Amino acid sequence: MPTEQQLDFMRRAIALATNNVSSARGGPFGAVIVRDDQIIAEAANSVTATNDPTAHAEVNAIRLACGKLNRFSLEGCEIYTSCEPCPMCLAAIYWARIRAIYYGNTAAEAARAGFDDAHLYRELALPHDKRSIPSTQILGDAAWASFQAWQTSTTKIEY
Repeated sequence: MPTEQQLDFMRRAIALATNNVSSARGGPFGAVIVRDDQIIAEAANSVTATNDPTAHAEVNAIRLACGKLNRFSLEGCEIYTSCEPCPMCLAAIYWARIRAIYYGNTAAEAARAGFDDAHLYRELALPHDKRSIPSTQILGDAAWASFQAWQTSTTKIEY
């Protein structure tokens, strides 16, 4: 059972989403990142406002939280998002090492509202040569040099 504080964090994410639509700034998505029961970042979707297809609420909130904390890891943080994260946002949440996801609407409800990411899940499950956008490896041996440089670097910051 969610606590009253968790419900408040979700209400804030939903309010961000709703206000984003009513102010004509973007899509109906909002996200709040919390650490130690305090909101450290919040954001709404700004895809159309910024002409950036990656400017989903979750990604925007992650960028703000990382900037505020001055680190790329959000270990110890939770995210409250007005809708179940899409594959891109889910990957960003995992890369950021957020410990828990709380969401309002489901992916099925998002699809009912016209935001269907089911095709992305289907595409990811396909072999590269069966996907709708062609994907071809070029210069794989040459590209390995960047990984080799990483492996031997004495100044790298592991992540």
